[in-house]
Amino acid sequence: MRKRAEPVALEHERCAASGSSSSGSAAAALDAACRLKQKLRLAGKGPAEPRCAADAGMKRALGRRKGLWFRMKKILLCVLGLYVAIPFLIKLCPGIQAKLIFLNFVRVPYFIDLKKPQDQGLNHTCNYYLQPEEDVTIGVWHTVPAVWWKDAQGKDQMWYEDALASSHPIILYLHGNAGTRGGDHRVELYKVLSSLGYHVVTFDYRGWGDSIGTPSERGMTYDALHVFDWIKARSGDNPVYIWGHSLGTGVATNLVRRLCERETPPDALILESPFTNIREEAKSHPFSVIYRYFPGFDWFFLDPITSSGIKFANDENVKHISCSLLILHAEDDPVVPFQLGRKLYNIAAPSRSFRDFKVQFIPFHSDLGYRHKYIYKSPELPRILREFLGKSEPRRQH
Repeated sequence: MRKRAEPVALEHERCAASGSSSSGSAAAALDAACRLKQKLRLAGKGPAEPRCAADAGMKRALGRRKGLWFRMKKILLCVLGLYVAIPFLIKLCPGIQAKLIFLNFVRVPYFIDLKKPQDQGLNHTCNYYLQPEEDVTIGVWHTVPAVWWKDAQGKDQMWYEDALASSHPIILYLHGNAGTRGGDHRVELYKVLSSLGYHVVTFDYRGWGDSIGTPSERGMTYDALHVFDWIKARSGDNPVYIWGHSLGTGVATNLVRRLCERETPPDALILESPFTNIREEAKSHPFSVIYRYFPGFDWFFLDPITSSGIKFANDENVKHISCSLLILHAEDDPVVPFQLGRKLYNIAAPSRSFRDFKVQFIPFHSDLGYRHKYIYKSPELPRILREFLGKSEPRRQH
């Protein structure tokens, strides 16, 4: 029995030993596997962190780009909405277009005292006020010929009014839109004309500068008529010429047409940078470029001008004018295109109303750089005026 039991016990011990050794090797294998996995995780941890950081940076950059694009898109939509809304606003409120034409609210230079023309270097100029209508007052400057500079010092308005009866010719100057009678380029022209021996009388239309009233084409024309009659009542037989610039050419032709119809024409009309009519000028103006091809441009932008009673029809007026006409225009004029001045001349020259009078067109080459308001700088201007105004009397047919 003992012999048999011994082998059994040995066998059990052997099995137990083999079992414990096999479980130990399994545990060791498991531990090795765990360590390997941990090493692999640790080894992969290094490059993973920068990769994750790079991914986060890219996401932030993309987010910023999307935000920037969204803002740009929003701005573009606002601009587009404004672009489309402006024509409807102008159509619904025609008064806006009238203000854009007159620009009387733009006072440049701003900080000048129009009561003191001497502050602008016009020491031989008197400022006074006339009243064309009730509740309307217009500010006037009268500059005497430069040869009277010393005599004019300290003189009052009465002396200046009496001076109009002297032997020197008179130019009534009608300025364009924006600014006042004290505008820089206007003052420089007064000085040139004064140095050539002319009296220069200019004024601000109602609603401009320190003049009181509401701007309108009819009102501007009536103001000019009132000043012309005021001059004629004091000037005796002295020649009186009318000079209009830019929008002032529209006032000038309105005035001269009316004077010719009542048979009291001026001695000559000078138009500097003129247009044909306000519709063509508005369509050609640089401000209209962004809308020129907008569907319904005429209906949106030009019809409101007409409905506001603004025409300034130079092309129609010249057909009813009977006095000598001189047109001055710079080829590089960016405000009133040169071709409009040429077109106006082509309408006026063959007109029957001018058959007994001189009609002349003087272009100024673009290389000279006179643009819209610097023709006064031309050294040829004195000669041009001398030759033209010396021949401004009627050209009788033989």
